[in-house]
Amino acid sequence: MLKQFGDEIWTADGPAVTAFLGFHYPTRMAVIRLSNGGLFIWSPIPLTEELRTEVAALGAVRHLVAPNSLHHLSIPDWKRAFPSAKVYAPPGLRQKRKDILFDNDLGNVPSPDWVDDLDQVLMTGNAITTEAVFFHIKSGTTLFVDLLQQFPAGWFSGWRALVARLDRMVAPEPSVPRKFRVAFTDRRAARAALERILAWPTQKVLMAHGTPVIADGKAFISRAFRWLS
Repeated sequence: MLKQFGDEIWTADGPAVTAFLGFHYPTRMAVIRLSNGGLFIWSPIPLTEELRTEVAALGAVRHLVAPNSLHHLSIPDWKRAFPSAKVYAPPGLRQKRKDILFDNDLGNVPSPDWVDDLDQVLMTGNAITTEAVFFHIKSGTTLFVDLLQQFPAGWFSGWRALVARLDRMVAPEPSVPRKFRVAFTDRRAARAALERILAWPTQKVLMAHGTPVIADGKAFISRAFRWLS
């Protein structure tokens, strides 16, 4: 189930989840092994016994990260399976999931636990959600969860296929869906975050819902967010 994506980073694809109006979304998570040997779990998918075994073989799960307030459903199961792991909340999720005991909040500064391995920035100014975007230094990978998406051709049918096309969910390469573009009510804040992201030496781009970009990642991000300038 785990696939190596780069140096000390693996991905796993999960089952499709149903969102608003019956839209089905493919899911993906990432596992990053930190310099201290601990594992950083990004956007965890439903936990199966196979996945649990494969992850545990890589090291001890230390950090469970929901990158935005929409990617949280599997956090409780992972916490039960790995009770010593710390759980991190993006802006807005503490209020939404009061049943989850969070250890820390995600901000614009990396935690001391992963500062040698990851940088991060909050993409603020969006009315739908505030997303924590991460950069994995060793593999040169920038990780987006919902701000960049691309669905396979034929994934949607009927009226949903039309909506997906209008929403830029099925563009030739991953792009920012139209609903998220409209929801950026504070573009100055978003541009400041984007400036930090574009300063990273990105080679690859990983997202929860879309085809990973495996080369020229920095140029790709610049194209994908050109509308924001």
